[in-house]
Amino acid sequence: MQCERPAPSASLNPKNLKADSIRVASVFSPLLPVPLNSQAREDRVSESELNSKEPPPGEVTQVVEHLFRHEAGKLVAILTGIFGIEHLSLAEDVVQEALARALQTWPFHGVPKNPSAWIMRVSRNLALDVVRREKVFRDKETEIIRVMELQSPAPDAVVFSEPELADDRLRMMFVCCHPLIPAEAQVALALKTLCGFSVAEISRAFLTTDAAIAKRLTRAKQKIREERIPFEIPAAEELAPRLDGVLQSLYLLFNEGYKASSGEKLVREEICDEAIRLTGLLAEHAAGNRPKTHALLALMLLNGARLPSRVDGEGNLLRLKEQDRTRWDQPMIARGMFHFAQSAAGEELTEYHLEAGIAACHCAAKDYESTDWRQILALYDRLVEFDDSPVIALNRAIVVANIHGPAAGRDAVAAIQGREKLDSYYLLYAVLGEFEAQLNDPLAAAGYFRRSLQLAETKSEQLFLSKRFRACEDQIPA
Repeated sequence: MQCERPAPSASLNPKNLKADSIRVASVFSPLLPVPLNSQAREDRVSESELNSKEPPPGEVTQVVEHLFRHEAGKLVAILTGIFGIEHLSLAEDVVQEALARALQTWPFHGVPKNPSAWIMRVSRNLALDVVRREKVFRDKETEIIRVMELQSPAPDAVVFSEPELADDRLRMMFVCCHPLIPAEAQVALALKTLCGFSVAEISRAFLTTDAAIAKRLTRAKQKIREERIPFEIPAAEELAPRLDGVLQSLYLLFNEGYKASSGEKLVREEICDEAIRLTGLLAEHAAGNRPKTHALLALMLLNGARLPSRVDGEGNLLRLKEQDRTRWDQPMIARGMFHFAQSAAGEELTEYHLEAGIAACHCAAKDYESTDWRQILALYDRLVEFDDSPVIALNRAIVVANIHGPAAGRDAVAAIQGREKLDSYYLLYAVLGEFEAQLNDPLAAAGYFRRSLQLAETKSEQLFLSKRFRACEDQIPA
């Protein structure tokens, strides 16, 4: 049984506890189209870019959806750099229109040999039309067009270079995670602008309405305009604190995918994948190539590698000791260990380093019995020095129980300072229920599982807790 810890500066409001950590899951699981009115001509895109074979419509849709996930963020970022950050919504509309045109064109003419280059080229052409048409660009129309027309690559070549794309995506990352933007809007803005998520997808991820997410995004963009937040990578003296904010937002983004706050699905792999992708981009760039960035990427990879085994084929929750370790993603673990080694450079030790170390201990164990719980306890002891959160203390109590037995674990829970902050946290009662079950007190265990079941919000956790509750009830003497 292993818990998951909160974000470094997470609120301890019990309502928020489930959304602010690679969470305490442990008894369960380890630590851890908006078209433009443009008349841009498709004939600008060479027909040599198109294949002659017409693919099935469903295949075209899948290709476009894949591109939207992987290319939209790049294009929105680079067009925002051209239009200006105050015209972020316009950049999003241009990219949306380019992808809509792909859906209209490709079923009849075939998928291009280089779909990414096609999307980029159409986006560029649409952007040129917008610049020529919109009065707001009159003062800088000549310069914008000159810059955009400097590049005239071959039909199958990319329109914008990878260094350009990487720089603008990093600038966009710092905009989305700017301290002037409310924290709850930062992750939504990143999902929309950097990851290509629709408003509906974001609202489903956070179990709220489309209108609520749309309002959140509108206010964030309004704040960008009002405060004139610059589209830039912060200068040296500002970089360190701003980088901390970006890392925190990426951490929260990964958390929401790793263990959903509520709803049908416990895990949302696509959100974890986007968090890993963006953190990898940050680690590769000179501005973000810091040991703590590599530590964050390591903990994401090492935890993400175990996602396939956290639930069974029917979506039921599996505890760490029940998981099939042959399903753990070994290449991802290798990447995580590589970045964990990279994080050792320098003298700085962060919470990300300690969490990555805990995740590495789990990945290094060939089975549950060979887990180095004493090393994990030592890491938690250091973690408590950084953050005295009761959630971390609850994690630590579970580790104590794995070393010294359930009674010692129960005592460690009783000793948690600020334990009252966990009164509405369902995993507190799930942990205590496990301890009492191991101590052969099914009556006390059933009581704790009943309370935990009342507070749990995801279907898979509710099913798991219901089974544990019934199992303990069945053992109560008549």
